[in-house]
Amino acid sequence: MHAKMKMNNYSRKTFFMNKTDKAQLGKGTTGLVIRVLRFFVNNAFSFTVGVMGAVHAVLLVIFWIAGVMPLVLFNVFSVIIYTFCYILCRIDYILPVYISIILEVTIYTVVSTYYVGLRCGTYFFLFSIIPIIIYFGSNLFKGNRRWGVVMVLVMNLITFVVLCVCFFDMEPVCVVSPQIMLVLMIFSAFAMVFSTMCYNAMYIYSAENRVTILEQKNRQLSADAHEDELTSLLNRRGFLPVVKALMGSGKKDTFCIAFCDLDDFKRVNDSYGHEAGDEVLKHTTKMIRDELPGCDICRWGGEEFVILMRRCNIANSKGRLERLRKTIESNPTIFFGKQIFVTLTIGLEEYSDRYTEPETLIKKADERMYYGKQHGKNIVVFEDNV
Repeated sequence: MHAKMKMNNYSRKTFFMNKTDKAQLGKGTTGLVIRVLRFFVNNAFSFTVGVMGAVHAVLLVIFWIAGVMPLVLFNVFSVIIYTFCYILCRIDYILPVYISIILEVTIYTVVSTYYVGLRCGTYFFLFSIIPIIIYFGSNLFKGNRRWGVVMVLVMNLITFVVLCVCFFDMEPVCVVSPQIMLVLMIFSAFAMVFSTMCYNAMYIYSAENRVTILEQKNRQLSADAHEDELTSLLNRRGFLPVVKALMGSGKKDTFCIAFCDLDDFKRVNDSYGHEAGDEVLKHTTKMIRDELPGCDICRWGGEEFVILMRRCNIANSKGRLERLRKTIESNPTIFFGKQIFVTLTIGLEEYSDRYTEPETLIKKADERMYYGKQHGKNIVVFEDNV
């Protein structure tokens, strides 16, 4: 496994907090807790290394007061290790930091138990790193490599069992006062409880946030699958179910389908380029939306548009479409100072019971549009014999 794992691909991306957090950031205790969790999650490794360094700084003072110089020196060494680990975090070397935390805590637990005995409770640190092993390991390793996390947890348990067996009846090398023993026991237990609560909270928060992000991505993918990227109109996949639902609603609402095609659009692309063609399509889309508010509009393909005109019969629709045709005819697209004029041919059909599928209704409107193309273009065709 490559030793360098990017922080921005891990803690900043994996645990990226999205805009929905802002809605949760209310005033009072709840808002404060969310802010704190978001900070910890976004700076997970740096936070962990900082806390570990602070813990050993406190232990250094305790053992200095107790006069246990070997453990004073060990904690000095540990503080130095975590200082380097913090630097590694800043330059995005994550895996060495993960390994260093596990090894340092394991070795410290063994050495401290040897010098001050089991009754001081320094073995609690073995339990304090279990959430760290799981929290970071489950994100650093994927697939079968996650069995490595399980093996580390097993070794952690074996280390604890060996300590209990070897030092249960053994006198410690250094005898500390009952007060120091109590302080060490309480401090070690606090570290274990703090680690468990903190990383469980971070894990829950991160998991919920991942779900939120996935839901947003799914909604976006669903929208992308039903919308045209250039114009943000519905595409065929999004439009046909709308028409289908209206046909099968059981209501007797009248509606019409208009099939529109920009005339000689290839000439626009050939003369001005495809970027100009895109601008024409976007400008046409805006004019259709402005002239036909409340209608469902679909970019059927290329320069073709299909419009669902709800609660409109042929008479209503042809008047509105005639106004649209004139608007498009008289309002050119401005592209780098050039005016690009286009016209629109429209075929119109009203829904009736003889149409059982959206495609057949749209095909009829398409046929009328094609008839208009063959008979002069720039026209609204609303019956079969014009």
